Amino acid sequence: MKDLRFTGVGVALVTPFTPTAEVDYKALERMIERVIAGGVDYIVALGSTAETATLNEGERDRVLRFVVGRTGGRVPVVAGIGGNCTQAVVERLRSLDTEGLDGILSVVPFYNKPSQEGIYRHFKAIADSSPLPVILYNVPGRTGVNMTADTILRIARASDNVVGIKEASGDIEQMQRILDGRPGGFAVISGDDALTVELIRRGGHGVISVAANAFPERFNACIGAASQGRFDEAERLFASLDQAVAALFAEGNPTGVKCALSVMGIIGDTVRLPLTEGSAALRERFEKLVAEYDLR
Repeated sequence: MKDLRFTGVGVALVTPFTPTAEVDYKALERMIERVIAGGVDYIVALGSTAETATLNEGERDRVLRFVVGRTGGRVPVVAGIGGNCTQAVVERLRSLDTEGLDGILSVVPFYNKPSQEGIYRHFKAIADSSPLPVILYNVPGRTGVNMTADTILRIARASDNVVGIKEASGDIEQMQRILDGRPGGFAVISGDDALTVELIRRGGHGVISVAANAFPERFNACIGAASQGRFDEAERLFASLDQAVAALFAEGNPTGVKCALSVMGIIGDTVRLPLTEGSAALRERFEKLVAEYDLR
């Protein structure tokens, strides 16, 4: 039996930038305080939403240490540590400063388009090397390959150190197959804000959320209701967020969530190339949604 430790709402924390595209640590501190005050259950630093692919190694280390330091143990912190070179990920894990960290989130190797056997061996090597519990991350829209339910379950059964999956395939039936076959204590976590209530209804364990950056209290109330089996209330609460959540992804992530946060006056909307800031139309859309649904 694994230790079911990552449940509820995890937030895939953004990395704010100054107008000159330097890491904005004052804004990052505001974000940490915002999501904790909003009731998130844990923070995921250096995920896709953090624009980790555009941070150099030194920036990644500094951002992670900053998040750990400012969080101060109030909620668990999970670090995104993945890549498309298995040996490089293993070496990173072996040198990782684990102080203040509670787990790692590791994505399916991207660009290489490995076979299912290659994915299994990649994560087996990571699980064997990681000093912390591992959450798998399946996001075929970004990686170019889907990790199948069979492969996920094979990895989960092979290693006690693999404690969950962030499932962002968008395939609710694949998620159901994982739920049906998972070993005890293995968390099935939504990687899609809009599918979270349905996944919890089927027995899932929460979400690693983009929306919780922008609307933490409202989103946490929705997921909290679902987690307690109050699905009519959860659906009603989500209805007030549905259009805003859709807008977060209209021009890609984190372009959308940074645009929303900028409209609300929390951080700037700067992203690093090859991403670009949200369009004027997207900004106007958020201005209307924030006012109409009182999301500020």
